[in-house]
Amino acid sequence: MHFGPPLLHIPDGFLSVTISLFCWLITGTALSFAIARTNRTLGEKQVPLMGIMAAFIFAAQMINFPVAGGTSGHVLGAVLASILLGPWPAMIVMTAVIAVQALLFQDGGLLAMGANILNMGILPAAIGYGLYRIVLPRSRIVKLAAAGLAGWLSVIAGALSVSIQLWLSGTSQLQTVLLAMLGIHIFIGLGEALITVGALAYIFRTRPNVLSERPDKSRGGIGWIVAGLIISLVVVLLAPFASAYPDGLNRVAIDLGFMDIARGGVGIFSEYQLPFFSWSPVAQIAAGILGMLAVGTVIIFVGRALRERSNEG
Repeated sequence: MHFGPPLLHIPDGFLSVTISLFCWLITGTALSFAIARTNRTLGEKQVPLMGIMAAFIFAAQMINFPVAGGTSGHVLGAVLASILLGPWPAMIVMTAVIAVQALLFQDGGLLAMGANILNMGILPAAIGYGLYRIVLPRSRIVKLAAAGLAGWLSVIAGALSVSIQLWLSGTSQLQTVLLAMLGIHIFIGLGEALITVGALAYIFRTRPNVLSERPDKSRGGIGWIVAGLIISLVVVLLAPFASAYPDGLNRVAIDLGFMDIARGGVGIFSEYQLPFFSWSPVAQIAAGILGMLAVGTVIIFVGRALRERSNEG
């Protein structure tokens, strides 16, 4: 039995240097704007909530679920983060998650990281929050429906963006890669929608004030920190049983014949396995816990730095 999920993100080699640098330019510009906006609005109690959200998303992305045709999918989490935190903090959270995945576990290339952040963090967070914001005055059912649609669209938008990047890089013809990517991610998006709706429905029942229509700098107390940490740890314990099928992008790369141009990552560890453990499931769980601690620490550090800058201003 295979333990652990396949790698999830664009590796170096799939995109040309020009397209990779262009994606970094867009990502860097968007993140600069996100940091500036977050710096003006971040509340003290939101910082630990951002850290817990980052840890949860890291853990959740380790759980690949099977879809049609021997392919697996994984949750993005950007829509959920944008609804709970706002779009700008959500982009920062997703950047931390994707950076740790690449730098610690070789999941995604260093040159391609700008594209991965754009496809999985910035676009989904903007789409998710924008669509959810439109229906804020409506009923809870309408809000959940909008969140589900936003989750689905966030996956489709990411797949569309990747397809265009692969085409512009000369890796594959646009029509071929677009049909293949959308054909798989239509189903993966359904998983994203269900998870997003389920999580929000639970929050609506237990702590509806977190989803208040008015920004509240006091959101995120000790109760949310403890609950989020427990849920994240439970999710990590399930990581060894994730689907072993290749994820949507890898399946397309295999089927279209460009998987062999992928280059290895630069992370310290490989394939979400820590080498200090002889039994693979334990190594997988330990990697998940390490990743959670890493992204949480990064977010806490960034959040506190932003708070200090805000206080100085």
